[in-house]
Amino acid sequence: MEPPTSSRLNSRKRRKDGSGPNGAAELDGIPPKMSRRSFGLREPAPFSDEVEIDYSKPYARVTYEEAMRGTPLDRPVRVYADGIFDLFHSGHARALMQAKNLFPNTYLIVGVCSDELTHNFKGFTVMSENERYDAVQHCRYVDEVVRNAPWTLTPEFLAEHRIDFVAHDDIPYSSAGSDDVYKHIKEAGMFVPTQRTEGISTSDIITRIVRDYDVYARRNLQRGYTAKELNVSFINEKKYHLQERVDKVKKRVKDVEEKSKEFVQKVEEKSIDLIQKWEEKSREFIGNFLEMFGPEGALKHMLKEGKGRMLQAISPKQSPSSSPTHDRSPSPSFRWPFSTKTPPSSPANRSRNESAVTYDISEDEED
Repeated sequence: MEPPTSSRLNSRKRRKDGSGPNGAAELDGIPPKMSRRSFGLREPAPFSDEVEIDYSKPYARVTYEEAMRGTPLDRPVRVYADGIFDLFHSGHARALMQAKNLFPNTYLIVGVCSDELTHNFKGFTVMSENERYDAVQHCRYVDEVVRNAPWTLTPEFLAEHRIDFVAHDDIPYSSAGSDDVYKHIKEAGMFVPTQRTEGISTSDIITRIVRDYDVYARRNLQRGYTAKELNVSFINEKKYHLQERVDKVKKRVKDVEEKSKEFVQKVEEKSIDLIQKWEEKSREFIGNFLEMFGPEGALKHMLKEGKGRMLQAISPKQSPSSSPTHDRSPSPSFRWPFSTKTPPSSPANRSRNESAVTYDISEDEED
């Protein structure tokens, strides 16, 4: 069954100009397909003493050429890789991945040495043997785990587990009084080398911990471990606690400094905005002031217009010279009744004269 991604790969646009060596069109930028032998595991790899082996079938080791050509599915190439696997890391996983991919059809068996053998031949371990067994069990490339694996591989051990090839890095591994514990495996043509991952190893990790011992001790004390569990003296415990408090104070001071810097920056930004707004408003105010009170401002025009209206109200315009004038009859001179210059008249004439005089006087008063 093909992986789900094959349908998406086949649906991509193919090139029109050219085809592959077998006549099929090539895909744009798509590497050639690789067979996938596993689709993920749901359970850890079993231990060797939990796997049933059918010893009724004879065991015949395959050659390197046969293994490279590919073996039947029911006869995978059985590759063995062993080690301590203390503090299991990516370097271990990469070595096992290489061993798993040595041949098209590979069954990987991994041997893990016990604490007794490791402490005698190599040194003290950080993880116990059960922890190391469990770590290797949960590596996706491992098909079977051998507990308490031997330090030197014997023919009996190879025949018991029906091992075809042994995988390990090609650096001579001197131990147990031998310059290379895999020398006889190489001479038998059963050794297949793998590459070490530079920059990471169990010794490197331990070196980091030893170098930064104070940091990790303080961290674990903070997390609730006791000084006795960490093998820390009373004085060092108090020193670590004091350092932890000093670091907390430094962190608080640093936080306050950062917050104050942020506050000052915000104040500066707001002050710049206020200054810009004030400048805009001041320009607008000055413009409006000049428009109202300037030499040619609106106020001057308003005063001129008001002054003209006041003058017009106080002194109205005279009538034009062309308008007709009414001729007025000269008023008669007033004469008293007792004046001697006027001749006396009869009572009837007197009454007429009085009425005339009265009329003239009234006209003069009206004028």
